Amino acid sequence: MVVPSPFVYWAQTDKCISLKIDLKNVVKPAVDVIDNKVKFSGQGIGAHGETQYEFSLDLYSPLQSNNDEATTVQLFENRVELILKKQKVGWWPRLTAQPQKPAWLKINFDLWKSEDGLDSDEEARDVMRDYPGMYDKLHKEEMGYRKEDFKKVYLIIYNLFQFIGFMYVMSVMVVRYAKLEYESVTDTYEHVGPAMKFLQLMQYLEVMHPMFGYTKGGVLVPFLQVSGRAFVLFVMIEAEPRMQTKPVVFYLFVIWTLIEIVRYPFYISQIYKKEVYLLTWLRYTMWIPLYPLGILCESIVILRNIPYFEETQRFTVSMPNEWNFAFHLPTFLRLYLLVLTFPGMFFVMSHMHKLRTVKLKPKVIIKKSK
Repeated sequence: MVVPSPFVYWAQTDKCISLKIDLKNVVKPAVDVIDNKVKFSGQGIGAHGETQYEFSLDLYSPLQSNNDEATTVQLFENRVELILKKQKVGWWPRLTAQPQKPAWLKINFDLWKSEDGLDSDEEARDVMRDYPGMYDKLHKEEMGYRKEDFKKVYLIIYNLFQFIGFMYVMSVMVVRYAKLEYESVTDTYEHVGPAMKFLQLMQYLEVMHPMFGYTKGGVLVPFLQVSGRAFVLFVMIEAEPRMQTKPVVFYLFVIWTLIEIVRYPFYISQIYKKEVYLLTWLRYTMWIPLYPLGILCESIVILRNIPYFEETQRFTVSMPNEWNFAFHLPTFLRLYLLVLTFPGMFFVMSHMHKLRTVKLKPKVIIKKSK
């Protein structure tokens, strides 16, 4: 099996080489530096999701090795940084020994400096002034910033749209409940059902985002979460009018909406790389009561629908037929309840607990390689 390489961003001074490795939640990376070769391997979340990553680079010139101070490894939540000391002081024309570089190797523009580094008065130089057009050219060639900017704008618009949509749903339910009190519960679906269905269909874009490289992470977990909601909303509620007036639909919509009006602002803050601790804490704490309550409400909807679908035989396929296939929806719903209530809840809660442990731990750990 081919082990993927992470994106690596490099910069230099006359004495050191810095490598920023674009991996999240790396715990114990292995770093080896011998002569002009550096090797890295570690488990983390990158462009290929959560898996093992590694890379090897033949550098332009030798590095200091076998020295505790020659190589520094810094672990952050969203990256790993290596500081490598050159054996000889001086500027390299390129990082790698060969003129050709791997596609995953990029320039770290945050640390980019020209060879002369600083002006005589020790003030930082203006790269745009010294090298007109270089910044734009290198961004386009090295990092594809045109595409990166498009993805960022798209993700901000998508998350903002979903946030506004769920805020609308919540506002309608709250205003109607304030005016009509419990009488508003029975016709909740009539007033917010169309909006909820549209927002739910839009969430399938979140399944495709990691497939096209717009976000990092896996596809399976978001697909199961979105499809589970879609099944309850479209098959269990939309397809059975008698279920639409049940109070459990109101409670289910409140729980779904509370989760989303925190989740989407959190995602927007992550796109801007702004850490709002209260938002992060809410995102990875609210699920503790809301997820079990949501699964309970979904289970009640499915359980109460079993006699309705026994009566109507909707979505049930009986034999004989030209496909020689039979499907009994009420039986499927009983099996679905067994999977949803116990294994499904355990899977979702375990996944969220793992994320909470990672996200709410201390942000920076600094280590030195031996």
